Amino acid sequence: MKLTLKKGPLYIQVQEILKERIINGIYPKHTLIPSEPELKEEFNVSLITIRKAVEQLALQGYVEKRSGIGTTVLDNHAVSKLSKGQRFSEYLINNGYDLKKESAALSLINTEQDTLLAEYFGEECYCIERIYTLNSKPYIHFRHYIHKTVKLPNDTTSLLDSLYEILFQQGIKFNRFKDEFGVEVPAKYIADILKIEQKPLMQRIRHSFDIDDRLIEYSIAYYNTDIHKYVVNFDV
Repeated sequence: MKLTLKKGPLYIQVQEILKERIINGIYPKHTLIPSEPELKEEFNVSLITIRKAVEQLALQGYVEKRSGIGTTVLDNHAVSKLSKGQRFSEYLINNGYDLKKESAALSLINTEQDTLLAEYFGEECYCIERIYTLNSKPYIHFRHYIHKTVKLPNDTTSLLDSLYEILFQQGIKFNRFKDEFGVEVPAKYIADILKIEQKPLMQRIRHSFDIDDRLIEYSIAYYNTDIHKYVVNFDV
């Protein structure tokens, strides 16, 4: 495979190709990717370039390098661990909780009445509304706002899959996320969906930016922490 500097640093190109293979299952979880000499020969680049690409994948949580063994795939999500932290959903599932996406709805909305959405996305944007249950009880209400130029599946059942993997399949690669946590009273219809009275709930606001630092997704989530507190786990 021939790479060209016209498309940017070679190690980044190698990194993105390997990442895509991991996400698409060409290199399955818990298996070894090809050795550095094999990748050097395939991409026709230096060993230093290959090592730098693999190091970046390791920093992002996709792989782990072990001396004498090789490089093992740890994660195949389109958005991998951004640190040594464990995803909240992984924490719940690993601790025996049944976390499910129960429903999803897609609509194209006019942003005229919402100055923030209008600033972010222009006159219109997509809104994906999703409900998570924990042990069959309504637990999280999500609203994802996405630029209308993004192609989304018409089949709403597909929206129960990982949203970031859906976006990855459209060629969108994320560079950074900004999460803000607070306490807010949700709209009554959200409280009704969560089957609780209208009261202050934990709120998480996320801004998701692509590799060109463009805002792709803006989301608002409400958590019924009476069922389970929000937990952040970090390895050291």
